Amino acid sequence: MRSKDRISYFYDGDVGSVYFGPNHPMKPHRLCMTHHLVLSYELHKKMEIYRPHKAYPVELAQFHSADYVEFLHRITPDTQHLFLNDMAKYKLGVDDCPVFENLFEFCQIYAGGTIDAARRLNNKLCDIAINWAGGLHHAKKCEASGFCYVNDLVLGILELLKYHARVLYIDIDVHHGDGVEEAFYFTDRVMTVSFHKYGDSFFPGTGDVKEIGLKEGKYYAINVPLKDGIDDNSFTRLFKTLISKVVEIYQPGVIVLQCGADSLAGDRLGCFNLSIDGHAECVRFVKKFNLPLLVTGGGGYTKENVARCWTVETGVLLDTDLPNKIPDNEYIKYFAPDYSLNIQNGHIENLNSKSYLGTIKMQVLENLRRIQHAPGVQMQEVPPDFYIPDFDEDEENPDERIHQRTQDKHIQREDEYYDGDNDHDCNMDDA
Repeated sequence: MRSKDRISYFYDGDVGSVYFGPNHPMKPHRLCMTHHLVLSYELHKKMEIYRPHKAYPVELAQFHSADYVEFLHRITPDTQHLFLNDMAKYKLGVDDCPVFENLFEFCQIYAGGTIDAARRLNNKLCDIAINWAGGLHHAKKCEASGFCYVNDLVLGILELLKYHARVLYIDIDVHHGDGVEEAFYFTDRVMTVSFHKYGDSFFPGTGDVKEIGLKEGKYYAINVPLKDGIDDNSFTRLFKTLISKVVEIYQPGVIVLQCGADSLAGDRLGCFNLSIDGHAECVRFVKKFNLPLLVTGGGGYTKENVARCWTVETGVLLDTDLPNKIPDNEYIKYFAPDYSLNIQNGHIENLNSKSYLGTIKMQVLENLRRIQHAPGVQMQEVPPDFYIPDFDEDEENPDERIHQRTQDKHIQREDEYYDGDNDHDCNMDDA
């Protein structure tokens, strides 16, 4: 049992300022709300705070195809009409994945956070790493999907695989973690476990219990398909039973936990009845394994509830109970009228009968029995963490306006960082 977990927390205010467009359910502003709620409860004083580096295109291309990364880099709202064929090829410009201002930088920041989190874990500089901006689990190798452009989770897991023989990925978003599963569908080095709504043409349409992986990855993809209205009791009981057995048999060296908050009751796109306590209980349970843990956000479209949830879960990771009354903060008006962390109970009928959940549980446990305990791997020499292109100041155009984030590398932003030893306003060079 670790005496006290060292927790690294990644945040960049620029990630919360992008705008997907009118009526789009994805509101990155929820990240600013979460961060300020974390500050208002003074949780930042118990963590090391980092601004992530912006992931370089070559880092994104560790998973994504180089041509897709290059296209993301150059497309803008003003030029998208010139590239209609490529837009269709990469599934951009549709309702789910619009092209907006600073799209590529947005991807660089949230992916950089998850990559940096993985590197700090690899180098044993922390026990738990949190990047609420990450968790965009639908993006594929060559295309955007489901509000996700770059799959930071896959990139983070690839980093972890440099140091760990086995990585366990757990996903409690209401949507199936299809992009992560697909990336590792043929390997036993990563076990993916996704709890999600399945059926009724619910996005993305994958995640049947029968989808179990192929070749070396057969039985290493686990899907727990659920129906509308599942409640805390049913969800957490099933979660604990299955995850206990997974950890026992697979013996991972590190866990990645995607905490999509669209599985909460009252989510704009969700259909479950989970309370914040129920959702957070899954985080608490995973933490108790005392394994290195990388925690990300994910979906979540009722933004005040997203902020509540991820703040509570930050507290859980810090072993800190939070008062129900929300302290004053910049976004306090969003938590009216009761200004509490609790959310209203869900009222969707629970269509998950005991017999249905029992059947799913037995199928998953049966598949787990078919795999060998803790598959081994021949570890190679560990590749370097960083690829940083040479930067020549003499080649900089003095007439070109320096972007705000470039200045931020040198200037502390008073609205985000704090006094004392826990402030690490740096570009992760010490990792």
